[in-house]
Amino acid sequence: MTPVRELIRRKRDGEALTPDELAALVSGVTDGSIPDYQAAAFLMAVFFRGMSEAELVAWTDAMVRSGEVLDLSGVAAHKIDKHSTGGVGDKISLPLAPAVAACGVAVPMVSGRGLGHTGGTLDKLESIPGFRVDLSTREFAAQVAKIGCCLIGQTEKLDPADRKLYALRDVTATVESIPLIASSILSKKLAEGIDGLVLDCKVGSGAFMKRTEDARELARTICAIGRAAGKKVTALLTDMSQPIGWAVGNASEVIESIQVLQGEGPDDTRALTVALGAEMLVLGGAEATPAAGRARIEKVLADGSALEKFRQIVTAQGGNPRVCDDPVKVLPPTAPDNAPVTARRNGFVAVIDAEAVGRAVVLLGGGRQRKEDRIDPTVGVDVLVKLGDEVREGDVLAVANGRGDLSAALAELARAYTVGDAAPPRAPLIQEILREDA
Repeated sequence: MTPVRELIRRKRDGEALTPDELAALVSGVTDGSIPDYQAAAFLMAVFFRGMSEAELVAWTDAMVRSGEVLDLSGVAAHKIDKHSTGGVGDKISLPLAPAVAACGVAVPMVSGRGLGHTGGTLDKLESIPGFRVDLSTREFAAQVAKIGCCLIGQTEKLDPADRKLYALRDVTATVESIPLIASSILSKKLAEGIDGLVLDCKVGSGAFMKRTEDARELARTICAIGRAAGKKVTALLTDMSQPIGWAVGNASEVIESIQVLQGEGPDDTRALTVALGAEMLVLGGAEATPAAGRARIEKVLADGSALEKFRQIVTAQGGNPRVCDDPVKVLPPTAPDNAPVTARRNGFVAVIDAEAVGRAVVLLGGGRQRKEDRIDPTVGVDVLVKLGDEVREGDVLAVANGRGDLSAALAELARAYTVGDAAPPRAPLIQEILREDA
């Protein structure tokens, strides 16, 4: 093998590496034969020099093969997953996965935990008493075959290269690299044994990608890698200039998710569920067009079959199924202390810094600043206004729910809201869709 030092130098100088060289780097990182300082140096070289599409395809494939690749060949239905790049109030996976499964497309979903200002699907699910996200890969495959859907966390054997590389990226300021983000997302998804993927690429104040052009580049990169691996991929650029729904916090977001499954719920949460679900049904061959897919998702939300599918999932994974009927009674009660943030003047809600709202939830105990931090599912923020709403001095903009001293979270929450003289232009919730045939 070419010495690692030489591979670092070549990438530093902008040269392309071969698939065998990239595979050797991934293997060395995974088994520990390449020390962290050399792996970190290589990541920094990629951060500044990037990777060609051919390099990125080879790099991602090596990450997939660093561990176990799930065998879902026993599942007859098409297997389509969804991934979000992370947002504030982003609870979409909870109603989306059972709705799509209720339409006959299998959804094997390996999800993540919240880190930083964005929430995690696993933390929300664990708000449901008894719900297990630590199923084995055998249990995972069996549940997908039987019910059509399972939601778990990443196992020790699934994509171990990504776990090591992500930990290094987190401490070496190399997280914000499109090639590294794309390979991290796709390697985990491809290891699930899926046939296709719908990507929800967030853009705006609460997203990792604040600019549309960066979000579009990330989406196109992920689509290219996935298609090179023989998978169907569609990407949606969706607005994250304000929190999704009216609740930010783990248990409260589960309540909103169940409201959507009951045929109600916040308009934006429902609209994203329908739009993403429609694309998943098209990729899974259940519907020929997105319009037909939207109608089908709307139907299963209205007739109760999506809620029934969620009940099956909750029951199979050890949770209390009564959460589907009366989530407020089953979920842990909202934290006892609360305090409002109010408008300081008359006007219109001109800016909502969704990332600041997410940081407020973290300060309340509802998110993580470090991976080992514990989550309090009962804390969060109630969002009472949306962009463009007219307010008067003293009107409540948001309410923080927590325990004890809420001052730090309140200060962060107050910084999130700007009231101006005029309503801002309303950004579309779904800004762009990148399909293979487009």
